[in-house]
Amino acid sequence: MVPVPTKPLPELEAMVGDSRTTVEEFRIERGKVEEFARAITEPDPLFRDEGVARERGYETVPAPLTYARVSRFPRYRPDGLEGYGFDLGFRPEYVLHGEQAYEYERPLFVGDVLTGTTTLTDVYQRDGGRAGSMTFAVYETEYRDENGDLVLTDRATAIETAGAVDSERDDASGDDDATDSDAQADSSGSNSDSDADTDATVDPEPTANGGRVPAAEPVDTVRSIDGVDVGDGGPTVVVDDLERKHFVKYAGASGDFNPIHYDEPYARTAGNESVFGQGMFTAGVASRVVTDWFGLESITAFGVRFQSRVFPGDTIVATGELESVCAEEGVVEVALEATTQHGETLLTGSATASLEE
Repeated sequence: MVPVPTKPLPELEAMVGDSRTTVEEFRIERGKVEEFARAITEPDPLFRDEGVARERGYETVPAPLTYARVSRFPRYRPDGLEGYGFDLGFRPEYVLHGEQAYEYERPLFVGDVLTGTTTLTDVYQRDGGRAGSMTFAVYETEYRDENGDLVLTDRATAIETAGAVDSERDDASGDDDATDSDAQADSSGSNSDSDADTDATVDPEPTANGGRVPAAEPVDTVRSIDGVDVGDGGPTVVVDDLERKHFVKYAGASGDFNPIHYDEPYARTAGNESVFGQGMFTAGVASRVVTDWFGLESITAFGVRFQSRVFPGDTIVATGELESVCAEEGVVEVALEATTQHGETLLTGSATASLEE
């Protein structure tokens, strides 16, 4: 089997701690915020109506939790930069996007102009079973506003496998975009180290819905720590009967233009049964659970681990459950899951919310 990656691990480890400016003049624009919100099927007028935003206590329109993906558009990157700017020797066709996490100092708002600095924080290897030896690279990007204040920290894990991962739907599959896709295992990446992952997937396991699609269930927004308990369930977010147009809309909104998500011949040539959705599209849908439940301004952290792909005709069912409650600090931890109508786990995740005591 071909060694992974093409550079020896000690050479990669020597890069840990290096930083690059990877995002410049990232302007949070009202029209783009509305487009992105619609692309993740978010119906809340908060993300498009300044009047609604002001009624809810915001000075202007905020952006959805995963909006920082938009910063990967070429217009926000320094000239000549590819991906995160680290030459790790990863082969794009075997790069997966395994995990994505965010820590928020505050929401992003229309009018913000941000700069992003990315640090390679870790590189390590692990036996990936059928996928062979796997090399992991963890990138941490700090986004700062015009005053130099930290607004958001983004952590992305890219994985290079020793070879193509079986892309059968019942096994693992993925996406292609280490910056703009997610974590499923399909062996058809098309970009560079950090800009072209697939989505890292593992064998799907039975889920709580047992293959049954529940009805969407809204809940009242929770503002106070009083009355919440471990085991409480949040809203159920359901997106029925996905079509290719959903993936195309997300591509246009986020900048993830990997043709594997909208070009049927390309996707099939790469060994997939059809085009499939971006993992970060599914993450955006899942983020609606916590923003509906606790309000955008209360969310201090959100993260996901990608496990499987979503195809045209599928339904996404996203749910959440309170995993821990710290009444003294007013902090709750939420476990998240998104599944298909077949009961396959698309992603698992977590979120932290800070509530009124």
